[in-house]
Amino acid sequence: MENLNVNKKENVIISVESGSIAEEIGIEPGDVLVSINGKEIKDVFDYRYLINDEYLIMVLKDGNGEEYEAEIEKDYDEDIGIVFESGLMDNARSCSNKCIFCFIDQLPKGMRDTLYFKDDDTRLSFLQGNYVTLTNMKDKDLDRIIYYHLSPINISVHTTNPELRVKMLHNNKAGNIMERMKRLADAGIELHLQVVLCKGINDGAELDRTIEDIIKLYPAAQSMSVVPVGLSKHRDGLFELEPFTKEDACAVIDQIEGWQRKNLEKFGTRIVYAADEFYLKAEREIPEPECYEEFQQFENGVGMLSLFKSEFYELLPHIKNRDKRKRTLSLATGAAAYPLMSEIAGEIMKKFPDININTYCIKNEFFGEMITVSGLLTGGDIIKQLKGKELGEYLILPDSLLRNGETVLLDDVYVSDIERKLGVEVKIALNSAESLIKRIMNTEEI
Repeated sequence: MENLNVNKKENVIISVESGSIAEEIGIEPGDVLVSINGKEIKDVFDYRYLINDEYLIMVLKDGNGEEYEAEIEKDYDEDIGIVFESGLMDNARSCSNKCIFCFIDQLPKGMRDTLYFKDDDTRLSFLQGNYVTLTNMKDKDLDRIIYYHLSPINISVHTTNPELRVKMLHNNKAGNIMERMKRLADAGIELHLQVVLCKGINDGAELDRTIEDIIKLYPAAQSMSVVPVGLSKHRDGLFELEPFTKEDACAVIDQIEGWQRKNLEKFGTRIVYAADEFYLKAEREIPEPECYEEFQQFENGVGMLSLFKSEFYELLPHIKNRDKRKRTLSLATGAAAYPLMSEIAGEIMKKFPDININTYCIKNEFFGEMITVSGLLTGGDIIKQLKGKELGEYLILPDSLLRNGETVLLDDVYVSDIERKLGVEVKIALNSAESLIKRIMNTEEI
């Protein structure tokens, strides 16, 4: 597999938990783990598997590069209390595809380097829910997934037609996706799948073929989302793709809901789901929460608006206004979520007339107005479009703007920059109705 860097990272320990076995035997931050019971530690899965034993002989290197042994007796599954510099304990594995729809290829030049790295790492799929194509894996890598039973795995399928998948991913190794998924399914690995739908490429009869193939892998194949391709304005020299129209979106929804009815009758579950963007584009009502069952594709934008709306109306009768004074605040979001956010703001203002909420729709000028999700908004667009607007005491922004707990947006604008340029405090709402209500009501209790 191709790595971001050629040389594997050392397993550097950055902290030792207080009162842990590691602290008791003298392991210190800065030490490097070399092996456990004579076996080299390639990554986090080797470590987690080997650390379960009741008797361990660990070889480590101290800060001077000197090796030493640590002998440990413990309970099975008991952690020893060390934290590593890299969560993977290895370099992230990069993508070997050149997908016709890849959003990273549609980024403008000059953004920070980390945004251009395309991961395709099954370990990140297991740990963080990232989607992988399985194209850069050898048989021994699949063996390792099965041996460690890394489940669930999220897989980018796009199509099960071998020739079409090779074309879409620009990778001659991409055509064996069904064989690879079947091998994982036969080993009891749970699969969650996605299709990035491209108009005139893998839709229509090709999507029918993909769904039909996927349901053959049930129950291992638990769910599959179908999401529309995201098209930015930075596509010069890339494969020509067309956006979905309202009529196209209606046809996709009808097709998927037809499969859902068949699957419900046969399996008792829908298996395949259309992303919220299709319902917005089609100007159709988002289905009720029960239509998304366990929300297994929630992080992929499937059922997110339905669950958010349902949770809000469930909490609305219980909201209390502990701050009785008149006040104004503001809420900004992307075009996709704007109608729902406006509805929520209206309901709160109706219940509490002393609260005025200005809700603003931020158009994505950075990537192009066809990009409507809040998570791809930039600080520059927010500042430009809210400059001079009535913002009130504070501005609420969604946490989808940020990555991994950071306070910086995609264009390297920090939350503090937005506060300074707009002259207003920014409060970040997590991706839940409860969090948004707490930010609006400026309280930690509803």
